[in-house]
Amino acid sequence: MTRKWLRWLPAVAVPAVIAAGALAGSLPASAGDPLPSKTPEQVLQLIAQHREPALSGTLEQSSELGLPELPKTSAGTDSSGTAWLELLTGPHTARVYRDGPDNARIQIMDRLAERNAVRHGNEIWFYNSKDNTASHLQIPADVAGKAEHRGGKDATATPDQLAAMLLAKIDPSTDVTVGADVQVAGRAAYNLVLTPKSETTLVASIAVAVDGQTGLPLGVEVKARGQADPAFRVAYTNLTLGAPDASVFTFSPPPGATVKEIPAPEYKSGHDAANATPPAVKDSARKPAVTGSGWDSIVEFPAGTASPASDATALLQQATVPVQGGRLLSTALVNVLVLDDGRVFAGSVSPERLQAAATQK
Repeated sequence: MTRKWLRWLPAVAVPAVIAAGALAGSLPASAGDPLPSKTPEQVLQLIAQHREPALSGTLEQSSELGLPELPKTSAGTDSSGTAWLELLTGPHTARVYRDGPDNARIQIMDRLAERNAVRHGNEIWFYNSKDNTASHLQIPADVAGKAEHRGGKDATATPDQLAAMLLAKIDPSTDVTVGADVQVAGRAAYNLVLTPKSETTLVASIAVAVDGQTGLPLGVEVKARGQADPAFRVAYTNLTLGAPDASVFTFSPPPGATVKEIPAPEYKSGHDAANATPPAVKDSARKPAVTGSGWDSIVEFPAGTASPASDATALLQQATVPVQGGRLLSTALVNVLVLDDGRVFAGSVSPERLQAAATQK
């Protein structure tokens, strides 16, 4: 396990990844010849040794988080930060193409439309066919060599990216075992199972399907406590290892498209924000605070963290229910308490534990 996998990742990490737009699918039953037996440590080592993959494939998503159907956004708004809310409900399909750190494409297939995020070298494009709008940014040369390919990662999380975040939860509060082999996209995979020792966390278990040949995570399945069916699933339904045709990573907006140029400073801020702390937030009082440990961790975001006028905040308001002192967003894997004073408490724990943490502040 690399050190970067062991950074701050409280219990809210699982739903946060889902909220960022992770696409999912089911892990099929095991079949075919069994893989050589491996211990959990050996499977973790196999994952750690896998390299940046060149691949093309299809991801399928299903989420059973207990959320109501969210209201549809108006045309042109889902690229501004509200699309992740839509991805919390219902099934979704995406096509993924990757070739090294500087070439990535994700196509999210909506009903009668699609959204694209494309990175090719220093160029990044975001496109929504629903309203024929596109956003473009040029990565500065001094940033391009250091930045990860956010063009693909900001749109969705592929199983290997999601697995890296979830595997950071491995500590003494987690039991790690290897279950029966599974078949994902026609490939034999080890079934690495993470089970929280906590009896109060909402997360019952996490299963990561690990390709038996390459160590590439092929799928992730998260089960909530008290539910028989997975609350969240992500996996390839078909997968081809090898570099896609180079033309996949070239993009030009269609005729008549409305194109917005994004200045480089906005890209840098987005990159830093994806790593949890916006660069403009230098006052330690504005940084998130973590109470508890392991799967029972609760994250407190101070008042003023989010803009109350944003489209995402407006949709979030409609997805919450009123509770004493604020509003509650409740799902099978995470609860989020938004207080009237602007503070936000989140964690994979019960609403009562969030309320208790809020009253102690």
